[in-house]
Amino acid sequence: MPASTLPETDLPRPGKSRMSPRSVLLWTVVGLLGAVAWGVLALARGERISAVWLVVAALGSYAIAYRFYARFVARRVLRPDDRRATPAERLEDGVDFQPTDRRVLLGHHFAAIAGAGPLVGPVLAAQMGYLPGTLWIVAGVIFAGAVQDMVVLFLSMRRDGKSLGQMAREEIGRVGGAAALVAVFAIMIILLGVLALVVVNALAHSPWGTFSVAMTIPIALFMGFWMHRVRPGRVVETSLIGVALLLLAIVGGSWVQNSSLAGTFTLGPTTLVLCLIGYGFVASVLPVWMLLAPRDYLSTFMKIGTIALLAVGVVVAAPVLRADAVSDFAASGAGPVFAGSLFPFLFITIACGALSGFHALVSSGTTPKLIQKESQVRLIGYGAMLMESFVAIMALIAAATLEPGLYYAMNAPAGLLGATAESASHAVAGLGFTITPDQLTQAAKAVEEQTLIARSGGAPTLAVGMSEIFSGVFGGSAMKAFWYHFAIMFEALFILTTVDAGTRVGRFMLQDMLGNVFKPLGRVNWKPGIWLCSALVVAAWGYFLHTGATDPLGGINQLFPLFGIANQLLAAIALAVCTTVLIKSGRLRWAWVTGVPLAWVTAITFTAGWQKLFSADPKIGFFAQRAHYADALDAGQILAPAKSTADMHTVITNSTVDGVLIALFLLLVAVVIGNAAVVCVRAMRSASPLPTTEAPYVESRIDAAGSLAEPRAGAGAGSAAGAGAGAESGVGARS
Repeated sequence: MPASTLPETDLPRPGKSRMSPRSVLLWTVVGLLGAVAWGVLALARGERISAVWLVVAALGSYAIAYRFYARFVARRVLRPDDRRATPAERLEDGVDFQPTDRRVLLGHHFAAIAGAGPLVGPVLAAQMGYLPGTLWIVAGVIFAGAVQDMVVLFLSMRRDGKSLGQMAREEIGRVGGAAALVAVFAIMIILLGVLALVVVNALAHSPWGTFSVAMTIPIALFMGFWMHRVRPGRVVETSLIGVALLLLAIVGGSWVQNSSLAGTFTLGPTTLVLCLIGYGFVASVLPVWMLLAPRDYLSTFMKIGTIALLAVGVVVAAPVLRADAVSDFAASGAGPVFAGSLFPFLFITIACGALSGFHALVSSGTTPKLIQKESQVRLIGYGAMLMESFVAIMALIAAATLEPGLYYAMNAPAGLLGATAESASHAVAGLGFTITPDQLTQAAKAVEEQTLIARSGGAPTLAVGMSEIFSGVFGGSAMKAFWYHFAIMFEALFILTTVDAGTRVGRFMLQDMLGNVFKPLGRVNWKPGIWLCSALVVAAWGYFLHTGATDPLGGINQLFPLFGIANQLLAAIALAVCTTVLIKSGRLRWAWVTGVPLAWVTAITFTAGWQKLFSADPKIGFFAQRAHYADALDAGQILAPAKSTADMHTVITNSTVDGVLIALFLLLVAVVIGNAAVVCVRAMRSASPLPTTEAPYVESRIDAAGSLAEPRAGAGAGSAAGAGAGAESGVGARS
């Protein structure tokens, strides 16, 4: 019997390890620094404090969480076994399954999960103050987000890289599994469409960004062939070449923007949509080592490098947090950026960086098919999520260090602000903040934009905040425009890596679904299935994206309000699957590790969903919004964002569709959780652990350094002796 299916009392206990006096001193200092920083953030009221305290509090918390809590979950709950072959080794096909160096895979996984969420969500949530967002980002990632990513990755890896929906079907049952498959795939299409729209908006009419992002494709292809064909295994060498070429591409983009080639790389939204659709298909069908993994790994250098540079800028410049610790909008729920009270809408707005269901799709998509050794789930699953959480903290700092007047002038709706600097200044004053028309004009001029008024969505605000911090350290105010456009390009590159990896994950998911009907489609190495499912996934999100790029109220714009709740509903499904498998495999004692986050995210999403369905406030409730616009239409009125009678009809339709879809998603997730609860109760009443779909034990031939080792005498794949070796190998002792 594999170790993971043994009753808890039969599992081998990892040996106790004592910390050296030096380690005790080091972690005591880290803990004290973090505690002091949190104390400053919690106690400072009515005074400006430095953003450095946010950085220290976050980094100290991450370090302690990774060293102690992540290690505890890995050793006590998951118990990875490095003597057990992973799917990457057992099923290696050179296309989707490929043992990948942990450094490259960490970069790929981080790039795949880190999309728009950690950049945009914290910026929008800054309207409630910097403290609530900071607490949720740090506590959420430590106890929920990173745990979800690591556990889902481990469970998928033990099940031949099965997708989240397929794991739900096999572990929870046909009814809950069918509901999970439908909900997960539908929500994923919405998420991919929204992320792709952010990329289109960021790159539209930006020759610098378009050139730099486009050049990452040939650079990644070069890296892939260099590392796998020309100089196999030379990760450091390949990385140095790739980073040098990436820096040239960034500098070259600035040169292209001011050259005769600018017109060639100045693309409109429709053209960019077609380019994204084509790229998404190619990235999904090519071998993962050729384009996807090296491109995501390359993008990670850009992402981490920029965020690290931003952290240095914060430490050196020590900007003060100009936002309130907790704003009045947190309690009233009447914020101009988004409506709703702190609970539950802060936890919906900030997803990536704290807890994101989309990550579970990646953790059960490309990553489990590439991981070399089971013990690497801690570094890749938990570690990558901590990295993303720090991105979210830096985004929050960028927003919170802006003058509140400028923040609200950029993020309040156009209907409130008006079209001129004077009207925007007056509207901001009505919110309780001050900014003059001249200050608005100068702020736009400093970053070479025509206007910054009503530039909602979070991305422009983040770019302005980053330019303020960077210019304070590197180049002064004369460099604000450069850093602003650099940040816009950085955001586009940041998000695009999620779109390409997400498309491949969607293909895996669709193959798992259709494989239940037609077996050959379930084989990830069957090329007709690869091409067909990739085309269907790209066509699905591409349709909504294309419509949204041509119609401000149509396509993915229609579904955009579902993004936050839908993403967190995915997390509820993922944590329900994790909790069910832990209990089924005899680990009831540790089920709280995923069970507590499951209870929390269920409370968040169902409370938010209830308000979206039944709130009488048209700014919150979809059906209340529908009634509000219908009454206005009957009275002959045109309400923003509509500009015509036809637009009013479109808004009414959109509100109805969004309300129906939210109700459907809530129902599907309720079925999943209910079915999971039934299975858990059955497992707790059973005298022995219920059977799971974990793959049989096969002994690994890859050593700790990643090299193929000679098979040991008497080691038979899947033999009882091999299984016993796995159970007794100190699973988790090397994690």
